[in-house]
Amino acid sequence: MSSLTSQHCLPCEGGVAPLNTDEIMHYMKELKQWQVSSDHKTIQKSFKFGNYYETMAFVNAIAWLSHLENHHPDLQVSYNHCDVSYTTHAIDGLSTNDFVCAAKVDAIRTGH
Repeated sequence: MSSLTSQHCLPCEGGVAPLNTDEIMHYMKELKQWQVSSDHKTIQKSFKFGNYYETMAFVNAIAWLSHLENHHPDLQVSYNHCDVSYTTHAIDGLSTNDFVCAAKVDAIRTGH
């Protein structure tokens, strides 16, 4: 278990600075195959599945995680594919919450 998966999201209503490039790169080391957008405001990963049922089970697990953490990704869903993107809208950039949730999404996918 990574240190990110053992954390929980903290409320963010703005008024704090987004993570800087060094902080983002530090957290990226704990994630597998996530990509940072060129403006450093979003992280994204694509997930592939064998069928629609597996895709929707994954999406529903993310919905439950999002409810528990009160931090919600943007999802693009198709038959056997789901793109997951995180950003913290209140600060127009990345926060620790984005990385905590991304690590937990990876844990859902791998079963760890």
